Amino acid sequence: MSIRRTQPGRPRLIPTTTAGPPREQVLHAAAQLFVTQGFAATSTREIAEKVGIRQASLYYHFTGKDEILAELLERSVRPTVDRVELIEQAAAERPETALYALVLVDLRTLAEAPDNIGVLATHPDVTSSEAFDAFRSIRDELARAYGRIATQAGDPGAAHAAEPRHLGEMLIHLVEVTTSLRSIGVTIDEETADAIASTCLRACGIPESRITSAASSAAALVAGLPASSHG
Repeated sequence: MSIRRTQPGRPRLIPTTTAGPPREQVLHAAAQLFVTQGFAATSTREIAEKVGIRQASLYYHFTGKDEILAELLERSVRPTVDRVELIEQAAAERPETALYALVLVDLRTLAEAPDNIGVLATHPDVTSSEAFDAFRSIRDELARAYGRIATQAGDPGAAHAAEPRHLGEMLIHLVEVTTSLRSIGVTIDEETADAIASTCLRACGIPESRITSAASSAAALVAGLPASSHG
């Protein structure tokens, strides 16, 4: 169900499914297998068979499973990181708007990531892989951005207590509930996105009146952001 608004809205956060070129088909097939049966338990032969190509053809596009996993993990975070600077510039004097917008963009990244690949970052066989190192570095960059913006936006008497990097981790975990919701079939629609974003701002001690204002201006800000070249 859609909500009628007077301010600019946002597209529904629904994952897209498309066959695409061969390389994308490999990523799609691998994501499905990694999510459902695990990274360690999936072979490149199985991925190739799911796509309908020879195993040798898969190696034309990727050197192996680790490279496939690395790209899938990056797609669950890179589109957000690439927009952090734009968001901070657009809302330089309104940190609560910047924080709300960052949450909305991050939610969209996770909600639109094919096959709910964001959940892979919680799998032990993934977190122990070499491919996870690059993802961890990018995610740390995002957590620092959350902490930086939230510290500027928060009520000193409430967002207070945590160091920026700890606050950033707390907020990014709140947003990452998206993958759990998708796992149980919840559609990350506009209402759900607003609920999560508002919760993040409340966690920083931002009063409801400022949250309402931030929600309106953040919607307009996000609507004006350019499309990501990733994902």
